[in-house]
Amino acid sequence: MVTPTYYLLHVTDPSKSAAFYAELFDRPPVETSPTFALFVLDGGIKVGLWAKATVEPATGGAPGALEIGIALKTPDEVDAFHESWLARGLPVFQPPTDMDFGRSLMVTDPDGHPIRLFAVTV
Repeated sequence: MVTPTYYLLHVTDPSKSAAFYAELFDRPPVETSPTFALFVLDGGIKVGLWAKATVEPATGGAPGALEIGIALKTPDEVDAFHESWLARGLPVFQPPTDMDFGRSLMVTDPDGHPIRLFAVTV
């Protein structure tokens, strides 16, 4: 069995996306260049942001084909994140919603990649 440890998003502007994810992850990237930025998260998971104009081989994928999931501990944490997100004037794709698995909130990054913050309650 293999375990994914690295997620690579194809983005329009790596520096703009890096600023977005630095705020979301509450940490700066460990590597940056004009065409790439890399974050190393707790547990060693890596998130790379690669300028889609320079990806080789080129892909035709559109944002939305991948969803980033961030597990929170409680439904109250989902609501608190939502409030802090709105206070910064950032867009919300789906406000906190009770779903069959728990409480969920969806936001998007500058390229439209969906990010789901959720707390499992079942």
